[in-house]
Amino acid sequence: MAKVAMAREAFFALRQEIARIEGSLPARLDMPADKARADAGGEYLPTGAARLDEVLGGGLPRAALTEIHGRQSRDAGAVADFALALAALGRKGDEQPCPILWIATGEALHEAGQPYAPGLLHRFALQPSDLLLASARKTEDALWIAEEAAGLSALSAVLLEVRGVSTRLDLTATRRLHHRTRTAGRPLYLLRQSGEPEPTAAPVRLIVAPAPAGERRTVSGALAGSLGPPAFTVTVSRSRTSIPATLTLEWNRDEHSFRERQAGAAAGRGQDAGAVVPLSSGRTHPADTARPGLAHRRSA
Repeated sequence: MAKVAMAREAFFALRQEIARIEGSLPARLDMPADKARADAGGEYLPTGAARLDEVLGGGLPRAALTEIHGRQSRDAGAVADFALALAALGRKGDEQPCPILWIATGEALHEAGQPYAPGLLHRFALQPSDLLLASARKTEDALWIAEEAAGLSALSAVLLEVRGVSTRLDLTATRRLHHRTRTAGRPLYLLRQSGEPEPTAAPVRLIVAPAPAGERRTVSGALAGSLGPPAFTVTVSRSRTSIPATLTLEWNRDEHSFRERQAGAAAGRGQDAGAVVPLSSGRTHPADTARPGLAHRRSA
């Protein structure tokens, strides 16, 4: 039995090394319990949401390329918030945390806006000096900056935000990013905005969208009519365990961790309840309810 266990662990280590070199995702293989515990506390970053950590096999990789995908332009804020929360979570417990580098193309910044310093401090406890912003004109410029930054140990994390589909961001380019990130021992979060998922070397891909906010919790229960912490709908599209899952997560800014929200905690908040503005003076028709469209139709 001892020989079988040793052979199994050696085989698993070999598969992981091959996958690391090739930048591909190894097939699912159950790890020995002792290695799983070591990985969960060392190579992997627990998010605080127990079911998400279980699906990911212990948490997000601390030194790897992780893809965070937003399918629509209006999801850009949620994707950026989620990535910044992960970066802030990774700095938790560091006596002298290193800054975070956010790289974005000009197109992405013009569409979704630039980081807001008071919001970073209020939601993630990040000072203005904790975040470095690099704006690139083209995707290839952003990739060059990201590849150089991915090899620096003086950064706690690198965020690369790209909008739409780009032929420059292919499997070869993401393999280089993943390799440099593994060597430096720091995470790189690839924010893909407004596009369908494409092949990349990222071992983990999360599809993120905003979720309706729940009610604020107090010592005496939920506060009716209030807005709780930011919430995200997170779908695990790719992971080392190959287990798909969809969860609703809330970010706890005080504890710097995520927690899964139970079903029904935000019932009714996802639907329009009626008019969103008061009636006009002297008129009897209420205002139209909010619509999910992003642009007005062109008039004839």
